[in-house]
Amino acid sequence: MEAQTDIQTYLERGKQALAQGQGRDAAIAYAHAAQIEPNNPIVHLGLAEANLALGSYGVVYMACRKVQELQPQGGVESNMAQALLDLLDRRYDRAMQDVETVISEDPGNAYAHALRAYLLRLSGQSYDAGLERSRAARLSYGGHFDNAFPPVEPAYASGYGAVPPAQPNVTDRSDGQVVDAAGAPRVEGEPVPAWSRPNNRQRQMIRTRFWLSQNPRFVTNILVGINVAIYVVLLILSVTIGSGLGSLGGVDPNILVLAGAQVNALVAQGQVWRIFTAMFLHLNLLHIGLNMLSLFLIGGVVEVFFGKWRYLLIYLGSGIIGGIVTYFVMPPETLAAGASGAIFGVFGALGVFYIVNRQTLGRFGAGAISNWLFWLALNLVFGFSQPGIGIWDHIGGLVAGMVIAALLIPTLKRRTS
Repeated sequence: MEAQTDIQTYLERGKQALAQGQGRDAAIAYAHAAQIEPNNPIVHLGLAEANLALGSYGVVYMACRKVQELQPQGGVESNMAQALLDLLDRRYDRAMQDVETVISEDPGNAYAHALRAYLLRLSGQSYDAGLERSRAARLSYGGHFDNAFPPVEPAYASGYGAVPPAQPNVTDRSDGQVVDAAGAPRVEGEPVPAWSRPNNRQRQMIRTRFWLSQNPRFVTNILVGINVAIYVVLLILSVTIGSGLGSLGGVDPNILVLAGAQVNALVAQGQVWRIFTAMFLHLNLLHIGLNMLSLFLIGGVVEVFFGKWRYLLIYLGSGIIGGIVTYFVMPPETLAAGASGAIFGVFGALGVFYIVNRQTLGRFGAGAISNWLFWLALNLVFGFSQPGIGIWDHIGGLVAGMVIAALLIPTLKRRTS
């Protein structure tokens, strides 16, 4: 059991290192795994992937052949090994078919999506390559797979007025085979068809998706920035046209109401938009400080796990449902404001992710769930014991976040030999 735990640790370490562009660290991790289980095809495939990143193409060939020897009937690892062999042999169409077979069998395989993005880029389909690269980054929780594959030279198509790229260094192998600097058989590249070249709008979308994949906390930072900016504006309004600031930088309650705080009596009169706007208003410095610190620490993790759009849906959906629960449970004169319901929803989504993926996460998953339950219990006890805290907003947001997360959850698939 201990050996199985150790090898799984090395495999996960190798996958993470490769996703972060650290080919040497990945190779070391897989080498340790090979000492524990020398006949595990997953281990040899990992060695092939790591050495591909390091440019040790001879090792890649041997490792891939070993994978196929260990999996003579085929399988995910055998198909991926064949894809790498076809890649090195410049048989890109066959490599693409192999990768698509792997993805159909293991859709959560981030490396397979990264390799598909690379192959699409080789064929000049930059737009689709950008989409696939973003998918690989999401599945690897922010991984970029830099330098994981041989360098790609700029595509050249006649008729565009571009200068053809310089040919790579060419050498002769002992068997007479002409190979390029990468060690792969040299095949003259075909011109990129005009229909596969992205237009300006597509190029901009690709740049945007790439930038977002390199900034995994983008939505969280935007949400924090919006909340802080609104709070600063309300402080200024409280001083200039209100009754001044309260204790701890408290905002004038009248300004809060004008800005859109949730007052149940006004919601009952048809101002339902207040349930949404109240999510971005805060009472004082302590209120916004604790909320934004929690959002920054928890939200960034959930954003990486779920992806930006699903994370944003969890955040907004939880905040709205928390406000709805407050409307039905609390008295008409209640004034509610704050992002707590949304943040509790994000916290609930984090717990759902840990619970659903507890087996894949192994020992880390068990510890993460324990920590999550501890902080959940602590926050609920604190909420019920302190007057003035919108506990029903918290509970409503928490439950909503867990339900939405359960519907949107990206599961991790553990590969076994």
